[in-house]
Amino acid sequence: MHTYDAHLADLVFDYMRERLQLDPVPLDHPGERAKLEAALSGLLGEQGHDPAQVLSVYAEQLAPAVISCDSPRFLSFIPAAPTKAALLFDMVVSCASLQGISWLEAAGAIAAENQVLRLIADLAGLPAGAGGCFVTGGSAGNLSALVVARDTARLRLGLGAYDRVRIAVSDQAHSSVGNTLRIIGVEAFVVPTADHRFTGADLRAALTHDTDDAPVIGVVATAGTTNAGIVDDLAGLGEVARDFDLWYHVDGAYGGAGLFAPSVRAKYAGIELADSFVIDPHKWLFAPFDCAAVLYRQPRLAKAVHTQDASYLDVIHTDTPEEWNPTDYAYHLTRRARGLPLWFSLAVHGTDAYRDAIEGALSTARQAADLIRRNPDLELVREPELSVVLFRRKGWEPADYHAWSRRLLAGQVAFVTPTGWEGETVARFAFLHPETTAAMVGEILATV
Repeated sequence: MHTYDAHLADLVFDYMRERLQLDPVPLDHPGERAKLEAALSGLLGEQGHDPAQVLSVYAEQLAPAVISCDSPRFLSFIPAAPTKAALLFDMVVSCASLQGISWLEAAGAIAAENQVLRLIADLAGLPAGAGGCFVTGGSAGNLSALVVARDTARLRLGLGAYDRVRIAVSDQAHSSVGNTLRIIGVEAFVVPTADHRFTGADLRAALTHDTDDAPVIGVVATAGTTNAGIVDDLAGLGEVARDFDLWYHVDGAYGGAGLFAPSVRAKYAGIELADSFVIDPHKWLFAPFDCAAVLYRQPRLAKAVHTQDASYLDVIHTDTPEEWNPTDYAYHLTRRARGLPLWFSLAVHGTDAYRDAIEGALSTARQAADLIRRNPDLELVREPELSVVLFRRKGWEPADYHAWSRRLLAGQVAFVTPTGWEGETVARFAFLHPETTAAMVGEILATV
């Protein structure tokens, strides 16, 4: 079973080569359960099948039933657009079968990952001692960081493992933050926002008037909300966090990549105050799924919380200066060296190319806003801050937006799903792909 099969390798390499050469990547369509079940019927059993047959099932039946989020016409949720260099190196990482938990097992890979983490930390203005690791996504990053916030505060305050504690979040925080708090047994201290932006004044007022005895131990800010691309008042929130001795966590899973873009860098003032920071390179830094970075101002605090003790792990904990075990900085143990494809792509293309690609998405968002303003049937919901654009079609009901979305996808014009805004259904563009153009936007808007 483990013998190298040249014929199988050729088949797979040919398929991968064809996929990488797609330009542009097609959207494709949602799958139909009955059709997919029929295609898969009988493939898993006691006897194997010819590789060409199995690969043809994937290529002809399964792959077309996946909407490609790396298509320049994928404008829903938060798209992805991994570079060809990152995709190719992801295959190298898979072939290497790296166990990326420890310096002992994967020093070379970890050194390269840490070089990328240092680049991101420098962009955010975090101190020289900052560090962390790569995890699967923003949810894993938020979970890992907020566990550290919880345990660090409980130790500092002399609280027991089951004493009530709270973390301040805005009413616009990502769903993963609320989910994390439920998982780790921390209550959410929800602070209402004015105009959907969490400010230091909001937090200070909420803390000043709070009458609950359970301590508020931290605050979560968002550097680019998923629904509208809004950057919170990072400087103001960081100042209040320092005044009230709160752990300051910044969720930049989507918007943190704006740190590369000079045109919006000022929006991130105050991010350098963060105790922890999450950014997802598989979103706007053009890495393959799944790749997120979690960084800590003082990694030793994370290490004290996340290090797993077992006799068979003693060998990886040597306390030597060069030791850096990614398993000590998040809730995971086993992990891929998922930061390597990003490292390779950054080294191949350079940070200027990343800057230009991110600025390109920001420019497309501004051009889209201009096109919407000029259309008498359309109306901007708010001015875009980053690369998300919200707008409404005058006179439309929710069913109209959903029907329009289905028509766009059926015609392979675009994948644009509606969203909710203050109780209203509206349309939403999320720009990320460098090859999404204003002409494509015009084509889409012409269909409303």
